[in-house]
Amino acid sequence: MTMQTNRKKLIINYANVNPELMEAIRKKYPLGWINHTIKVPLSGGAFFFAITLDTEDASYLIKVPVKIDTKSEKDEDFFDSTLDMKEGDEREEDEDKEKSEKEAEE
Repeated sequence: MTMQTNRKKLIINYANVNPELMEAIRKKYPLGWINHTIKVPLSGGAFFFAITLDTEDASYLIKVPVKIDTKSEKDEDFFDSTLDMKEGDEREEDEDKEKSEKEAEE
C-alpha cells in the first residue's frame, strides 16, 4: 500500500495560474485540456468547468473558461429556412429528373 500524503486541496482560476503550474498543465495535457474538463456542480444549480492537476504539494481544481453553444431563436429560424430551401431544391431536382426521363422516352 502507498501512503497518501496530506496535500492541500486548492481551487484556482486558470487566469491566475503561475508559470510553474502552467508548465505542469502543458505536460499533463500535451494535446490540450478541452476534452478533459469536468463539470463541478455548485449549490443552487450553478456549476463551473475545471481540470485537475496534482503536484507534490497540492491537488488543484483549476477553473477553466468553456464556451457553451446555445441555440437562439435566430439560429432556429436559420435552420428552418435552410431546410425549406433544401426541400425546394430537392423538388426541382425531382422535376428535372422526370422531365429528362420523358424527353428520353420520346
